[in-house]
Amino acid sequence: MTMPTSRRTLILGSLATLVAPGFSARSAGAQTALPSAGPDLPPGLPQPTESIDLWPEGALGALPDITETTTERSQDRLVTDRAVYGIAKPRMAVFRPARPNGAALLVTPGGGYKWVVVDKEGYEIGRRLSALGYTVFVLFYRLPHEGWADGANVPLADAQRAMRLIRHRAQDYGIDAERVGAMGFSAGGHLCADLGTRYDTRVYDPVDEADALSARPFLAAPVYPVMSMSAPHAHAGSRERLVGAAADAAREAAHSPDHNVPEGVPPFFLLHAEDDDVVPVENSLLLRAALKARGGTVEMHLFTHGGHGFGLRKAIGKPVEAWPDLFLAWAATMGLSGRFG
Repeated sequence: MTMPTSRRTLILGSLATLVAPGFSARSAGAQTALPSAGPDLPPGLPQPTESIDLWPEGALGALPDITETTTERSQDRLVTDRAVYGIAKPRMAVFRPARPNGAALLVTPGGGYKWVVVDKEGYEIGRRLSALGYTVFVLFYRLPHEGWADGANVPLADAQRAMRLIRHRAQDYGIDAERVGAMGFSAGGHLCADLGTRYDTRVYDPVDEADALSARPFLAAPVYPVMSMSAPHAHAGSRERLVGAAADAAREAAHSPDHNVPEGVPPFFLLHAEDDDVVPVENSLLLRAALKARGGTVEMHLFTHGGHGFGLRKAIGKPVEAWPDLFLAWAATMGLSGRFG
């Protein structure tokens, strides 16, 4: 059922301020354009105009024969639902708040490692949180099955590099370099958890001074995340694209964040619906148990109904609609948010 435009617009963050165009001195130079919004851009939904390329000389390793492609999946002309694949130039879309609260979030949208779902689990989050003072960076990460060398680690390499670049340019964005969190959804939730547990794992060679900085997020918030790469709880598509259909137990464990929780793991916020029929709730339960076993700080919320991929738009009118407020209240107690958050 189509919601009234005014209701949807409020929920999806149309009150967010427009992102500031242009680049700072540190980020000067031509940056790769963000995906086109197409001719039917919904009213009231500002698009980011600022992007940051991750790699100064292009992505590391031989470039596969891929072409970036954007597919519009929405059947509702008032709401876009773009999915992007063939990402040869990983980058971040930036949502600048009118009054920065000093905190930042790196957002990794989902898409089953088949593509990156930039609207539903990226831009909508950016609008909502930047309206509250957070500087939000939505990551267009490389996909592991598209021909990259060491494909299983290229999403993590991009996420680590993104965290380091955000910290390196913290002064340009009016943020505290320490207070940079991570949030991800579905397969992007796997990437978020992978970053939160393997932030110190060397998956690329340093390229500049930014790589001397820590990739450890201040906190991590995987939402309905893919977690396990092993049966019976693995999401089959994500598993096949990340580690391969024939992966052995050792390879599965190496890319299952619940098997890789270190001492000193950052605080985690976990959110899942128990009726999720795509990524079983056991994925979040496995990570919670592993975090607690290591003495980690964990907040977890389970909802009876919500299904998979609810983001903001599909949570409207359900108890799970409260999840952003739950996250923000928890993040404040962890010390992420500042004056306005």
